[in-house]
Amino acid sequence: MEQKNIVATIYLKDGKSVRSMTDFTPIDDVYQLCQLYNDSGIDKIMIFDLSTNDEEHEKNIQTIKNINRNLEIKVCAGGNINRLEDVKKLLYAGCLQVILNASKPSSVGLAGEASARFGKDRILVSVNNVDFIFKNQNIMEDTFHEVLVLNPDILDALENLTNIPYVVNLPEFDYNQVVHLLKSQKIRGIAGPYINDPSTDVMKLKSMLSQDGIKMDNFAPDLHWSDLKLNSDGMVPVIVQDYRTDEVLMLAYMNEEAFNTTINIGKMTYWSRSRQELWTKGLTSGHIQYVKALTADCDFDTILAKVSQVGSACHTGNRTCFFNKIVQKEYVEKNPLKVLESVYDIIKESKDNPKEGSYTKDLFEKGIDNILKKLGEECTEIVIAAKNPDSLEGIKHEVSDFLYHCMVLMVEKGVTWEEIANELSQR
Repeated sequence: MEQKNIVATIYLKDGKSVRSMTDFTPIDDVYQLCQLYNDSGIDKIMIFDLSTNDEEHEKNIQTIKNINRNLEIKVCAGGNINRLEDVKKLLYAGCLQVILNASKPSSVGLAGEASARFGKDRILVSVNNVDFIFKNQNIMEDTFHEVLVLNPDILDALENLTNIPYVVNLPEFDYNQVVHLLKSQKIRGIAGPYINDPSTDVMKLKSMLSQDGIKMDNFAPDLHWSDLKLNSDGMVPVIVQDYRTDEVLMLAYMNEEAFNTTINIGKMTYWSRSRQELWTKGLTSGHIQYVKALTADCDFDTILAKVSQVGSACHTGNRTCFFNKIVQKEYVEKNPLKVLESVYDIIKESKDNPKEGSYTKDLFEKGIDNILKKLGEECTEIVIAAKNPDSLEGIKHEVSDFLYHCMVLMVEKGVTWEEIANELSQR
């Protein structure tokens, strides 16, 4: 059986998340909501742009771009798509796929054009009745990767008309119905208000579905508690790191119950030695640690946890528990990303607070054309250096100059290294 997806839906109006396609009541901060979905076990996010004019459309696309900067899970988007350029903008905003609206007469022609340009696997279609499927049976499988079914009443007819897999939006959630639906070969996943609710325990739902024979993307450990070596208290220490920055956040302990609970719910759970009770981090404070990876060390007696930390890890309110300095020796930072980010910050500071006599200040003051001219010159210098058979040092020097001027351009245009890294990671 193919792995099934739990899909969240977000509706955007004027750059903000609203309740539904017809109810424009603002709800949670859209970025926090997406981060919650990203961490809590959601497999894919569908975003619908509810804009009614070009200005609002551009605002929503910018919001989608900002959303995609910080997510690892798949994002697809649709709404107010009238031309190929709209498809391209959403893909360039970081969306994996674009959803076309079957109720628009222009969707068939646009879908064919978009599939030919960007690939069929990037194009989805949302349907509310079977008319579109019935009329376009001959082109469906060559044009669309997936169907989003907005009306579950048409599922039986859909199953008979096309072999394209689909995600179904369920207005009401009934667990037994969900199990029945997900056992169908053609269905890829479910969506709906219950899934969108931030209070829904998605990892618990996935665990239940797995137990009922549905293949889900949840934690299936390669090592079990019995594989670990316990300390004298029957526990294993856990070192906790931020999964993005590798910052060490805290040290805690697990017993078998805490270990199994962590894997089942996807939230770091420990055994409190002082209170002698199970402790899921953040249940009272809200400072939850969502599991990204658990790894045992070479002796199988310590666990390294990579987590997405909400708020502070330390009970003092500090981001990390490790803040009491004992000794510190000055050293030159050699981590490539940290070096690049540090230089970027210096360049940005020079733009925001220019100092007389600064070369960087002069670059910004002379404007974008001068920055681009210098960037072109440095690129040429790399080519010349590379043609020299004894040019290793020259290449290092010229590439460094190029990267510096490239960062000047990035600062001028408001592009960060995080965005560049995110773009590269999707290639």
